Amino acid sequence: MHVVGGSASTALAERISRELGNVPFAFPFMKRFPDGEMYVRVGGRMEGEDAVVVQSTRSDENLMELLLLEDAVREAGAKRVFVVIPYFGYARQDRSFFPGEPVSARTLVRHVEIGADAVITVDLHSHQTLESFTKPAFEASGIPAIARLLRERNVDVLVSPDRGGVDRVRRMAEILDRPWFALEKKRIDSEHVELTIPNNLPISLDGTHAVILDDVISTGGTIVEAARLIRRQHVSTVVAACTHGLFLRDAFERIKAVATGLYSTDTLDNPAEKASVAPDIAQILRDAGARA
Repeated sequence: MHVVGGSASTALAERISRELGNVPFAFPFMKRFPDGEMYVRVGGRMEGEDAVVVQSTRSDENLMELLLLEDAVREAGAKRVFVVIPYFGYARQDRSFFPGEPVSARTLVRHVEIGADAVITVDLHSHQTLESFTKPAFEASGIPAIARLLRERNVDVLVSPDRGGVDRVRRMAEILDRPWFALEKKRIDSEHVELTIPNNLPISLDGTHAVILDDVISTGGTIVEAARLIRRQHVSTVVAACTHGLFLRDAFERIKAVATGLYSTDTLDNPAEKASVAPDIAQILRDAGARA
């Protein structure tokens, strides 16, 4: 088996190669032609072996690189290609609302799986996207990785910023054996929300260490408001944790101004303290390889 790390996921790809028993790792050569077209080359031969291509698709450029890498490892002789997309861009565009709109997540699924024998993602926005694959597709969860990090921290209560994250925070609460609750959220616009504390809290927040848990933090509006609200309950600390840390514009700085700490998994490169999903992805690769 060979692991190939795309430019958006180099560090995570190296961690996956180590988790798989220090299998050969390759960072492809890349350049741009004068007309702007992308060029990639994967060194070495892979005749009859499995190739694992790891690349998040945060940008359109990342996506094009992934598609070229899939073909490159085939040209290098790979027998099977396992595509790992830690952060699946366009996943939140999983349905159309008006005539003439594409279902963008489904469109990307169709293109990605052309060169793949199996695909692995992490915490997709909707299970509907996973069901769009016709090839074997697997979804890793970022919760175990974050739980491994939180076990080394003071945690008294877990908080979901809205009712949509109840399943996520409940699972984390089961792993850590801690109480949890969800805030009530009313969205004002794309960057502003109104949050309230529910009446039936499972624990007094006074003096506690609280963790706000989400799947994606992009503009950070919800997390900032949640942290401010929780701080007003006289907690000792409040930290934010997520699987995918996009941290658009000044989101990271805004959250750090109101939260004691900020954690994310390593599906995306960002300045937050990291919890690695490499062990979880490696286990899926081992299981998928054994079944195939």
